[in-house]
Amino acid sequence: MSLFSVTVQLLEGFRTTFLVFALTLLFSLPLGLVIAFGSMSGFRPLRYFVRVFVWIIRGIPLMLQIFIIFYVPGFLLGQPVSSRFGTAIIAFSINYACYFSEIYRGGIESVSRSQFEAGQVLGMTRPQIFFRVILLQVIKRIMAPMSNEIITLVKDTALARVIMVVEILKVAENFASSQALIWPLFYTGAFYLLFVGLLTLLFGYTERKLGYFRV
Repeated sequence: MSLFSVTVQLLEGFRTTFLVFALTLLFSLPLGLVIAFGSMSGFRPLRYFVRVFVWIIRGIPLMLQIFIIFYVPGFLLGQPVSSRFGTAIIAFSINYACYFSEIYRGGIESVSRSQFEAGQVLGMTRPQIFFRVILLQVIKRIMAPMSNEIITLVKDTALARVIMVVEILKVAENFASSQALIWPLFYTGAFYLLFVGLLTLLFGYTERKLGYFRV
């Protein structure tokens, strides 16, 4: 099989990889912020519940979470509650939202309390203080750890194949099993490296744009 035909089929698999990546970010970034607010809540039952939930999700391997979300509803209800692709998105989104929530929480708590108080003195509401004073500083502080998690997500998308989601690595494995071609497995590394390289450049540019915050 030619390099061109293999590349075309791997690109089709990479399309699924990119969709898993993009949709996971779309759902997990705002969900992580909600979870972070819950973990900082002054209402103790909510705070404890959220922190225990985050502890459980961070403590269980992502692959096992994918299996649980895909198989357990089928055992309990008699049929899956989501497609294989949908299951992957749900599992990835919940998992990464919990990791992102801890990064958000650390960034928010690192901002000096005096800045909240200064905003209150100026008559600003709590949402105004957060979005106009705190948020950009938090983004600057969490950019490095957040970029690391996002790059890890690129590679973790390969776990979707455990429930037969045909992402790029699954396509390469199909070449190995059906045509005894091993080299496409190694060839997938070029796709991951290129994608991670582009993300690294994007994060570097963003950090430079936020460099006016001396934090």
